[in-house]
Amino acid sequence: MRYLKLTLSYDGSNYNGFQRQKNAIGVQQIVEGALSSLLGENIKVAASGRTDTGVHALGQVISFATVSTVPTINIPIAMKQFLPRDIVVYGAEDVSADFNARYSSIEKTYQYKIIITTTADPFVRNYVWEIGEALDVKKMQEAANFLLGTHDFSAFRNQGSKPMVPVRTITKAKWTTSGKQLMFTITGDGFLYKMVRNIVGALVKVGSGKMTTEEFQTIMLSKDRKRFGIAAPARGLYLMEVRY
Repeated sequence: MRYLKLTLSYDGSNYNGFQRQKNAIGVQQIVEGALSSLLGENIKVAASGRTDTGVHALGQVISFATVSTVPTINIPIAMKQFLPRDIVVYGAEDVSADFNARYSSIEKTYQYKIIITTTADPFVRNYVWEIGEALDVKKMQEAANFLLGTHDFSAFRNQGSKPMVPVRTITKAKWTTSGKQLMFTITGDGFLYKMVRNIVGALVKVGSGKMTTEEFQTIMLSKDRKRFGIAAPARGLYLMEVRY
């Protein structure tokens, strides 16, 4: 028996998230089907985390066991013939039996992309959040600084989420700009369901003047999800990297 770790990138526009679905298509089903065809056995994978419908990934990680003798180094190239063009395997390596893509991870990095524009662009509509008003990035960064450290992030946990410990440690929460594009990068030891999208939605409220930085901090400490409003759209979110 061999144990493998693969790194994937995918455009999430055409999928109902990463996780296997009963009545819809997730990225996991496509990848498992491709691996099963390539390796000649029924493959089930563990993933570093689920991504929602429309969310993209540049660094999703999966792990699985196999008895196949296909050389590890050949798997990324061989998978091309079994995968659609919006899913790519770009890394493969052997790991120990106790490695698990989800439970062995120590840190994840997400990025969220926004474009400030009053004119819709059909070529980027699936990959950024288009906002038609200027945002105060300085204020957004001031609010984002409150995220750093170890906190109870219940205020950013989506209602209806599975019960889990809401305490997480965030080591990076940084806004950068390039022309009309804004990018938010956040790194932490784990994230609650829709936590990043909820954070971005709240920070945009700060940037648009609908919420002060002080109100952001107060609501965050209150642990009340309802007070922050809607989440940012899924299409601007990318899982960038998972560290082990």
